[in-house]
Amino acid sequence: MEKKEELEREELEEDIVETQDMDEKEKLEEESSEDSQEDNQVEELTNRLLRLQADFINYKNRVEKDKERIYTYAAEDIMTQLLPVLDNFDRALESVENKDGFYEGVKMIYDQILKVLNENGLKEMECLGEAFDPNFHHAVFAEESEDEEEGTILEVLQKGYLLKDKVIRPSMVKVAK
Repeated sequence: MEKKEELEREELEEDIVETQDMDEKEKLEEESSEDSQEDNQVEELTNRLLRLQADFINYKNRVEKDKERIYTYAAEDIMTQLLPVLDNFDRALESVENKDGFYEGVKMIYDQILKVLNENGLKEMECLGEAFDPNFHHAVFAEESEDEEEGTILEVLQKGYLLKDKVIRPSMVKVAK
């Protein structure tokens, strides 16, 4: 009987050890599943953070470009309003016969206005003798010419202007046929 009790006791101890092992395994499995869930959450949050950072950088770059474009072309409206004034200065200076002190004063004012506008990105298009380009020129007349090749600009009727590589007024020209 003692052997039987000993065997039963050993079996009971083995069952207890097995139960403890199973409980530990279950705990380990639960912990590992919790760890994997936490790892998944950490990975998901990290990905979200990276996407948000990328979105913020893109937003910042877009705002910077928009701001740059606004500054670049903010003066376009005022410059287009000043172009007829420049045209009138040109006409007045060309029509003068006697180049006295008054002429010199007006020429200085004209040069000063041009300097300020040029410093802010306005450029006059030089097109006399060049090939006609509809992106930069507006042909008003076409004239037969033996000296010039077809499509060459013979005369500039109204100056054209660029504002930082953008045409704000095309040149009105006479073109050779």
